[in-house]
Amino acid sequence: MEHQRLDNGRLPRIVVIGGGTGLSVMLRGLKMKPLDITAIVTVADDGGSSGILREELHMPPPGDIRNVLTALADAEPLLHKMLQYRFQNGAGLAGHSLGNLILAAMTDITGDFVTGITELSRVLAVRGRVFPAANQAIVLKAEMSDGSIVVGESAIPKAGLAIRRVFIEPANVEPLPQAVEAIREADAILIGPGSLYTSIIPNLIVPKLAEAIVASDALKLFVCNVMTQPGETDGYSVSDHLKAVHAHVGHHLFDYVIVNNGEIPPQVQQRYAEKGASAVQLDLEEVTRSGYKVIADQLVMFRTYLRHDAAKLSEHIYGLINNWMQRRR
Repeated sequence: MEHQRLDNGRLPRIVVIGGGTGLSVMLRGLKMKPLDITAIVTVADDGGSSGILREELHMPPPGDIRNVLTALADAEPLLHKMLQYRFQNGAGLAGHSLGNLILAAMTDITGDFVTGITELSRVLAVRGRVFPAANQAIVLKAEMSDGSIVVGESAIPKAGLAIRRVFIEPANVEPLPQAVEAIREADAILIGPGSLYTSIIPNLIVPKLAEAIVASDALKLFVCNVMTQPGETDGYSVSDHLKAVHAHVGHHLFDYVIVNNGEIPPQVQQRYAEKGASAVQLDLEEVTRSGYKVIADQLVMFRTYLRHDAAKLSEHIYGLINNWMQRRR
C-alpha cells in the first residue's frame, strides 16, 4: 500500500480512544489506511475472563487490549482465531480466552503490563501502538437516577436504572505517560464507538488524559454507536451521547460527529428490540445547534450482529483527517 505522507515525511498521527468490540471493528478498517495509529484502551473492565485475571493476578484487565491487538495485528487468520479462542471446558480454564492468558503471561515475564503489551505487539506485527489508559486497574462506579451507587463496570448495565454519572477509583489515577504524549502529538483524536458509560467515558475521566484531549488542537471526532445499549443508553439519541460526554468532561470536545443514517432492516431491529436495544436516532437540529458538524452515511452491516462497516467508516475518517491536514499546511 502506497503511504501518502505529510510534507515532513511522516504519516498523520491518529489517537483512537475507547474499548469494547466497536473499537476493534473500526481499527480493522483504519489499519489499512496510511495512518500512524495509537489506541488508548480502557482498564475498567471487571467481568468474565478479564475480571478473574484482574482479581487473581492483580493486573489490569486484558480483554479490551487483546481485542485491539488482534484487530491491529498483521497476523495470519489462524493466529487471530487462536488469540480469540475461548476455552469451553476445564475447571480453571473454562471462559478464559487464550489471548487474555498470553497477556497475563507476558505481564509476569516482563514484570509489567505495558511492557507485556509492547512485546506482544512486536510478536504480532501490530500496526501502531496500543496503550492502556493507566498502568493499573480502575474501579468504575455509577450514580444512578435514584442516587444509589453501583460498583463495577459489569454491574452498572444490570442495575435497571438510568445512569446519572460515572466516576472512577482511584479518582486521581495517573494516566500512562505514553498515552498523554500520544494525545499531545496527535493530528486527530477519535473517540468511540463503544459502550458510552463503561468503555468511552472511563477513559475521558482519567484526569490528565482529559486535560490533554481538551488542550489538544488536533481534529476531534466522535463515532456514535448505531444501537442503544440496554441498561446504559436506553432511548438515547445522538445528542444524548454527546451531552453525556460533555457533562463528564465539562468541555465541548468534538469537531465532527460520525453517525449512521442508513436503514436497519425491520427483522434486525426486531431481534435487537427483544434484548431492549433500538437504533440511535439522529436529532440533527439539536446536534448542529450544539456546534457539532455531522457526517451521516449508511455505515452499518449485518452479519450475526449489527456492526459498523469498517471500510466505509475508515474512508470517512481518513478523508476528514486528510482535509484537516491540508487546511493546516
